[in-house]
Amino acid sequence: MFQVREDEPKYAFLSNGETRDKNAHGKFIELVEKASALSGKSLNINGDSGIGDNPNRYKQHGFHFTADNCIACHACEAACSEKNDNPAHLAFRSVGYVEGGTYPAYQRLNISMACNHCDNPVCLKGCPTRAYTKFAEYGAVLQDPDICFGCGYCTWVCPYNAPQLDPIKGQVSKCNMCVDRLEVGLKPACVSACLGGALEFGVIENTPANRDQAELTIPGFPTTEITHPNIRFQQKRSLPREMTRADTMPLKYHRDDKQGRHQPIVDENKGGKRQWNLKKLLTSHENAHIAFTLCAQTVIGAFIMLMLAPLLGSRFVPIVELSRSQAFLPLLLVMFVLLAFGMFKLNMHLGKPLRFYRGFNNLRHSPVSREIAGVSLFFGGFAGFTFMMLVNQLWFELFPVFLLGLAATAAIIGGVVGFYFMYRLYRIPARPFWNHWQTGSAFMSTALVGGALVMAVVAGFALPAYELGSLLPLLAAIIAVGLGLEMVGLVFHSRDLRANGGEGAAALFEQASKYGYSYRLRNGLLVLNLLVAVVASVMGLSGVGGILVGIALALSLLAAAIMSRALFYVLVIPTTMPGAFFWRNRGFEEHARESGLAEMPQVGVVPDHH
Repeated sequence: MFQVREDEPKYAFLSNGETRDKNAHGKFIELVEKASALSGKSLNINGDSGIGDNPNRYKQHGFHFTADNCIACHACEAACSEKNDNPAHLAFRSVGYVEGGTYPAYQRLNISMACNHCDNPVCLKGCPTRAYTKFAEYGAVLQDPDICFGCGYCTWVCPYNAPQLDPIKGQVSKCNMCVDRLEVGLKPACVSACLGGALEFGVIENTPANRDQAELTIPGFPTTEITHPNIRFQQKRSLPREMTRADTMPLKYHRDDKQGRHQPIVDENKGGKRQWNLKKLLTSHENAHIAFTLCAQTVIGAFIMLMLAPLLGSRFVPIVELSRSQAFLPLLLVMFVLLAFGMFKLNMHLGKPLRFYRGFNNLRHSPVSREIAGVSLFFGGFAGFTFMMLVNQLWFELFPVFLLGLAATAAIIGGVVGFYFMYRLYRIPARPFWNHWQTGSAFMSTALVGGALVMAVVAGFALPAYELGSLLPLLAAIIAVGLGLEMVGLVFHSRDLRANGGEGAAALFEQASKYGYSYRLRNGLLVLNLLVAVVASVMGLSGVGGILVGIALALSLLAAAIMSRALFYVLVIPTTMPGAFFWRNRGFEEHARESGLAEMPQVGVVPDHH
């Protein structure tokens, strides 16, 4: 238990006044029906079985931030990092700012932010390992790094950048509300250290002394509708109509007089000239996700088309004949290698790959757990089917059709489930660029295009030319449908994100500027590939010219798929707080790596990981 000093100042102690029944979101502040029912239960902090005697122990607590008082001294950051023994590249609490106006009336609004211990903690629901728990004690959302396997999904879904993935240890940790201090009646370390009296803490909706506001938001703070965070604000100074961020995000905040608040809009002054940035595009931290999603969707799409072709009518007879030809076994083996490669890349992307089995721990809530379960079932069924086909074809008919059908059915069910939750896990409100049905259309396009392409390539090598006459036009038609689906999705995606504004529109702005030439190249390849696929579906591919066109189309489809998926990951702009200092600023991270500053540990940028 935390030791209280004899000379602890009065302002460091919690106040225990009257509290309300419900918070601003209509949720009960009392977190259990009868607090006495949980009396005697210890949090076992550091193995200590002691129990706090705070009368409000089972009520939701939260932070109160008075922006007018904050002087950006970063004492809260320092106190938090010191108490939690954080390295320079991690900070559970961070101070950023927005600014606006012109001289001599230039203003800055500082924002100190940590975990908000939300009523609806999306980190808890998203975490596949169940490393998060929302406690009845103080309403604290606590995370256990020893359970975490370092997938980082909680850092995606949190709108406030609260969970911190340590690239060195390969695990997540975050603000724990200083529950050890709360148990002995003390406020969190950051609050006690605040020089300007900007940070306060207590039962939520209890407005601190000398405060008369408890607003849900201030300029630069993401929407509260995602998680219902337990933080309240006071900001009474008049602010300019437009407030800009000090980081490199192309966002600013424009006051909407009808709503009475500043809304995020695109800041075109941070765009610059149209660029390629191919190196940044193709060497992002998410390359493992690019490999996994492309490989898994391709194999799932190909397998389901092969298995369901007999049910789809006479037009799909060429695929049925492919599944009965000498090319079928090589095709299965190629698909197996692709899927194994994608799953290996994804697993090795984890901070702690040997803990991969913990990904099944949260099937009740986490789309990541459900995706893992579905893809694992598909892999098992598909691997079993491939093995039985290999034995039956190379040696003797050992496995009956019944077992083959059972394995194929398991694979289809797992593929559908895994594919659906692969899509659902990207529908993240905190990442508007992904939170659109176009994510699903892009994944479906990969399944159609990639599945048809891998069948065409293997068939082209394994079958004589006379057996390809009807197969290749059908596969080209499937590719054309997939490409058309992706292009339609992209059109609606751009239209909707521009209309909604905010981080989604800012991502589109970066797409057209920072990655403008790469974006145009991708679009050009999509159009060209669609035209060639349509022509090939009508005229077929024969002779030397057809072979050359087919090879060029395959390479172009592969290039377009990689570029599309890379843009998908690199462009996303989360609804995080404005970051002005060091590693919280994406522009500074890039500058630190390029200039060598990242080699200085005190800067807080890990060269090969951030």
